[in-house]
Amino acid sequence: MFKRRFKPAFAVLLAAVLMLSMLPAAAGKASAAENPPKSKMQTYVDRMQPGWNLGNTLDSVGADETAWGNPRVTRELIKQISRQGFNSIRIPVTWDNHIGPAPDYKIDPAYLDRVAEVVGWARTENLYVLINVHHDSWVWISKMESNHDETLARYNAVWKQIAERFKNESDKLSFESVNEPRFTDGGTTDEAVAQEMLDELNLSFHEIVRSSGGKNATRPLVLSTLEASPSQERMDALYQTFEQLKDDKNLIATVHYYGYWPFSVNVAGTTTFDETTRNDIVTTFDNVYDTFTARGIPVIVGEYGLLGFDQGLDVVEQGEKLKFFEFLTYYLKEKRLTGMWWDNGQHFSRTQYKWSDPELYEIIRSGQKQRSAVAETDLIMLRQGETVTDAVIQLQLNGNKLTSLKADGKRLVRNKEYSLNGETLTIPAATLQRLTSPGKLGVNSVLTAGFTKGPDWNFYLTVHKTPVLEAASGTAADFAIPADFGGDKLATMEAVYVSGGNAGPNDWTSFKEFGRTFDPDYAGGEIALTQTLLNEVRDNEAVTLTFHFWSGDKVTYTITKTGGSVSGQPAQ
Repeated sequence: MFKRRFKPAFAVLLAAVLMLSMLPAAAGKASAAENPPKSKMQTYVDRMQPGWNLGNTLDSVGADETAWGNPRVTRELIKQISRQGFNSIRIPVTWDNHIGPAPDYKIDPAYLDRVAEVVGWARTENLYVLINVHHDSWVWISKMESNHDETLARYNAVWKQIAERFKNESDKLSFESVNEPRFTDGGTTDEAVAQEMLDELNLSFHEIVRSSGGKNATRPLVLSTLEASPSQERMDALYQTFEQLKDDKNLIATVHYYGYWPFSVNVAGTTTFDETTRNDIVTTFDNVYDTFTARGIPVIVGEYGLLGFDQGLDVVEQGEKLKFFEFLTYYLKEKRLTGMWWDNGQHFSRTQYKWSDPELYEIIRSGQKQRSAVAETDLIMLRQGETVTDAVIQLQLNGNKLTSLKADGKRLVRNKEYSLNGETLTIPAATLQRLTSPGKLGVNSVLTAGFTKGPDWNFYLTVHKTPVLEAASGTAADFAIPADFGGDKLATMEAVYVSGGNAGPNDWTSFKEFGRTFDPDYAGGEIALTQTLLNEVRDNEAVTLTFHFWSGDKVTYTITKTGGSVSGQPAQ
């Protein structure tokens, strides 16, 4: 059975289109209003902050909620999410495999009971809850253009049953009409046609819920742009839908955000939280605010994160990742937008109830209240055998003060073992030499900077030498380059044909996508080249790979594919 374990690929493609059409960087424009108009729904959305997504579970496409690898939801999990400081939970639900035949399209009562059980657990924890029609959007709703009547009838039947089941539930339960609506499977490439179909669904959803009785007469309803995109054209189109429903004061807009695409997946050489990536956040959410919030329409950013997380949490370097989320989460707060963090199981363990990346969690939680201090880097790299010099690092204190610097938990003496001048942190060579006296390759010490507010910032003091790659042979399905990383870490990789031109997917750039086309295994001492890359490499044409490391080192390697076989050797 077809599996979709992570976010749909269309999100990546959409982001790429947006990226290519975007001006390189523009400073954030002034918003239309300093504060959004006060309203019951704006207060409601404010109180939902912060939010979390129970992803890849009830939204799984398969027999049940475990189809994509996550365990069954437990009451304890929901309780733990509340204890982590979240005020709302989005419970994505895919109904497709649980809907009976026409004309009734009856939802399996056991499945509806299961959704109601999880909703009930969340409400017991006093969480605001949002449920929706989720991956149905691409499984069958996307076929609406070629199968209009059946699609609409099925959609309406689903919402009639959901509305009936939950009509007496507290208004802390909200309904979202459809997740990331899109209609490309029907054959349309016409934006206006797609928008007309979305309008029809949204208006039908609104009428069904509002006429179903009970608390549904005033229940908060959430309407999405096409594909949940925050592009101005699509937000303007959704705003017109709100204009048609302007007598209803209990409506909320939603968009999703996974960042500036090259940074989000680490492609095209965008390895750092640079000005373009920052300005993408500013421009996007200034536009969201001006289009909706400033006009009295509250907004939920129903999903946010990085697309690269679908490959692994280390696709984007740790410090750069933390700077992105520090800036993003506080900017959402400034714009009175409630963010719901997308978690498909890779962030919070559904069985151990622990965060896979505690630093990431802490900086996101801090962003709900204040700016956190960050630094230009979290890497201090010393080359083995070279004279050690002072490390000079720019901090961005964001209104905080540096209170301490510790090395592996032991406090260092200010103005002796380190100094601060404004936002410039200097760690003298003598301190660095002492902390790296064993001279081992890799991280020798972790320096932890503490501040008046917000989480600490870690610096990884690393000794390295130039990485060495060895000759290898294998197949396109299983090829890896033996690597002595020398204490260094990989930032990105280029692939170009020796004869000229970029090799592999996304051939508009020489820089390939981290994790999707190449994947370093530091413990195993190898760099895997994936089928995604090798299947698109031309036969019998040598390809030069250039590996860029965080120390600044570059190492070249040549591969050649012949049929299903691949061979490689260090470049001469």
